[in-house]
Amino acid sequence: MIRLSTFYSKFCIKATLLFCFLAVGLVILFGCADPSTQKKSDATSQPSSDTVDKKIKIGLSMDSLRVERWQKDRDIFIAEAEKLGAEVIVQSADGDERRQNEQAENMITQGVDVLVVIPKDSVAAAQIVQAAHAEGIKVVAYDRLIRESSPDLYISFDNEQVGYLQAEYLLRQKPKGDYFLLGGAPTDNNAQLLRKGQMRALQTAIDNGDIRLVADGQHWAVNWDPRDALKKAEQVLTQTNNQVDAVVASNDGTAGGVIQALEGQNLAGSVIVSGQDAELAACQRIVKGTQTMTVYKPIHLIATKAAQAAVALAKGEMIAEATQTVNNGKADVPSILLTPIQVDKANLDEIVIKDGFHTREAIFNY
Repeated sequence: MIRLSTFYSKFCIKATLLFCFLAVGLVILFGCADPSTQKKSDATSQPSSDTVDKKIKIGLSMDSLRVERWQKDRDIFIAEAEKLGAEVIVQSADGDERRQNEQAENMITQGVDVLVVIPKDSVAAAQIVQAAHAEGIKVVAYDRLIRESSPDLYISFDNEQVGYLQAEYLLRQKPKGDYFLLGGAPTDNNAQLLRKGQMRALQTAIDNGDIRLVADGQHWAVNWDPRDALKKAEQVLTQTNNQVDAVVASNDGTAGGVIQALEGQNLAGSVIVSGQDAELAACQRIVKGTQTMTVYKPIHLIATKAAQAAVALAKGEMIAEATQTVNNGKADVPSILLTPIQVDKANLDEIVIKDGFHTREAIFNY
């Protein structure tokens, strides 16, 4: 019994020592494991909250907010982007291309995921595209094409068609006579497209001698400024001794300047005038009879689609609606081109008011 007890005690001691040795070995083995490997494994199995919760940040770089429509674009764009969970930083350059480039650089520094640009100068804004792409940031050219670069998307209305609709409407009203063409800012690619569309509508009548372009048809309103439009219209009326039958004004702001000049000569209402944007003042002039028509571009549509596209680009998604391309002199830019609509007194209710762009009270009771 004594020997068996002694053997049993020695066995227990050895087993205990062996167990302790194995336990220490396991602690050393796992303690020496590469901590970075363990962290990588954890990161793979459970994404960080930063990645999951990162909010998309969109920079909206605007030429100016002086024109009424741009305020609507901004507000609708922000509302749609925020509805989709994105944050929007807005900067307005007040018509200064250098300032716009500096503001865009600042937004790039702030780490935006996408830049949406309404360029003051279609060529100068190419620097914005290049700077953004250098940081892996997508760029959307909004309403106005950016030239000499490769923006990721261009969303606008068919601006050549806008110009065509302006001139075509006036030509139906006045198939013969003296026409004055007043373009927008010559630095704005849209102004050039509008002129191209206007000439497409008028060229046959010009060739036939039915209409004549006064003042060489080469006048442009600097920065789309109604005051410059007023000045240019006054000059043409003086040069022609008030012999003008129709004015193809490229937007409602310039139309307002033209009509002010016509009022000074008691010609408002007898000279037909086009416009664009369906601004409230323009719709009121259409009701009054001093402006003949405007071209309505559903702002809610373009602003909403642009916000949706910006969020999709930030997520690395393809833009299925970009079924067309527009060449900007360097690249064929994927494009979404929306359809503009002719508006006059007869369809103001059906188009502008029904769409909620203005109320009937605002237009008719001013």
